[in-house]
Amino acid sequence: MTATRRTFSRWWVVVGAVLIQLALGAIYAWSVFTGALTDPNGVYGFSASQTAWIFSAGLATFAVVMIVAGKLQAKLGPTTVALAGGVTLGLGYILGGIFGNTFWAQFVFIGVMGGAGVGLAYVVPIAVGVRWFPDKKGLITGLAVAGFGFGAVIWVKLAGSWFGGLLDTVSILGLPGVQSVFIVYGIAFLALVVLGSLVMVNPPEDYVPAGWTPAEQATAAANGGLDYAPRQMLRCPQFYLLWTVFVCSALAGLMVIYCIKLFGIDILSGRGVVGIGAVTGTAMAWYAVFNGLGRILWGGLSDHLGRKTAIVLMTGCQGLVMLLIYHGFIHVGAVHGFILAAALIGFNFGGNFALFPAATADLFGNKNVGTNYGWLFTAYGVAGIVGPLLAGVFKDAAAGATDPSMWMTPFIIAGTACLVGSVLMALMPYNPSARNERPADEVSHAKLATAMD
Repeated sequence: MTATRRTFSRWWVVVGAVLIQLALGAIYAWSVFTGALTDPNGVYGFSASQTAWIFSAGLATFAVVMIVAGKLQAKLGPTTVALAGGVTLGLGYILGGIFGNTFWAQFVFIGVMGGAGVGLAYVVPIAVGVRWFPDKKGLITGLAVAGFGFGAVIWVKLAGSWFGGLLDTVSILGLPGVQSVFIVYGIAFLALVVLGSLVMVNPPEDYVPAGWTPAEQATAAANGGLDYAPRQMLRCPQFYLLWTVFVCSALAGLMVIYCIKLFGIDILSGRGVVGIGAVTGTAMAWYAVFNGLGRILWGGLSDHLGRKTAIVLMTGCQGLVMLLIYHGFIHVGAVHGFILAAALIGFNFGGNFALFPAATADLFGNKNVGTNYGWLFTAYGVAGIVGPLLAGVFKDAAAGATDPSMWMTPFIIAGTACLVGSVLMALMPYNPSARNERPADEVSHAKLATAMD
C-alpha cells in the first residue's frame, strides 16, 4: 500500500466536495433576489424576462465551461481547476455587488462570470469522487453534489430571513441590499471553495478500495471500464438519447427555481393567503433541502435498482408533480400544497445530478468522466435557458392580469417534457455489460453503436 493510501482517507474528498458545492449552490438561490429586482417601485425595476436572462446566462455558462474544466483537470490537476473556479465565482459576485446597478452589469458579473466559476469548480468533486469510489458511484456522486442543494438553503435563508434577512439589514459601501449581499456572498464563496480544493486530489493509478473484492471489480470493469474518449462517446446514439432525457428532466426544476417566488406570490394572493413572503421563502428553503436529499437518495437507490430504472422513475414522478401542481397540490391546500409540491420538485430535480454523471461513468467509463460529463452537461445549459424563459415570457405576457391561471401553461409544458424524457429513457438501450472490448480510435460509427447496444 502506498504512502498516499495510508495517510489520506478517501472520505476527506467528500468533505471537500461538500464545502465546494455549498458555495456553488448559490446559483439556485437566485429566486430570493427576483422580488427586489422586479419591484417596479424599487431600485432596479427589471422585468421578469431580464431576471430570467441573468439566471439563464449563469446556467448556460456553467454548462459550457464544464467541458473546458474537464479538459483542464487532465492538464493542470483538480486542485488548480477548483481554485480557479472559486476565484472566478467569488470575484464575479463581488464585482456584481460593486457595479451591479444595471441589468447588463448583473448579466455579465453574476450571470456569465459567476456561472463560469461554478462550471470550473463543479465537475472537480464528481471526477475525483468517482476515482476514489469506483465501488459506490451512484452514492458518491450524490454525496459529492449534495452540498449544492443544501447550500442554496443557506444562501436563501441568509438573504431572506436569518439574522433579519441580509437583504434588509446589510449595507456595504452604501449599496442597496441586493448588491451588498452579492459582496458578502462573493467573499464567502471564495473562502469555501479554496478550503475544499485542498483535498481535491486524484488517487494513485493502481488504487483499489479496501474490501472491494475481485468479483466486484470484474463487474465494475464490465459496466464502466471501457473509458471512451469524448470523440468516441459523441459517436454513440446512447449519448444523444441520454442528453435529450437530461434536457427534459432538468427543464422543470430549473424553471421552478427561477419562478417559485413569482409563482407563489401570484397563486397564493389569489387564494387570500397572508404572509406570502414567508411562505415562498419556506418553499424555496424546502426545495433546496430536498434538492440535496434527492441527490443522495436517488444516487444510492440507483446503485440497487440500476441507473436506467432510477432515471425512468425520477423523470416520471417529476412530470406528474408538475402537471398536478396547479389543480392538485395548491387547489387542495394552498400553503401546504405549495410547499409540498416545491419539496417534491426539488427532490426529483436533485436526482439528476447523481444519476446522470453516474450513468456517464457506466456507459463511457470512469477515467474520462470529468470531460465526458461536461459534454453531457450541455443539456443542463439548454434546459437552463428554456426553463426560466418559459416562465418569464408567460409572466411578462400576462402583465396586469389578475388571473394566476397563466402559470398553468408553463407547468404543463415542463411536466409533459419530463414524461417524454421518462419514456425515452425506458426505450433507450442501456446494457454496458455487453461491451467487453476497448474501442479504438478508428472504430466506425456503426461498430461503436453496436458495441454500446
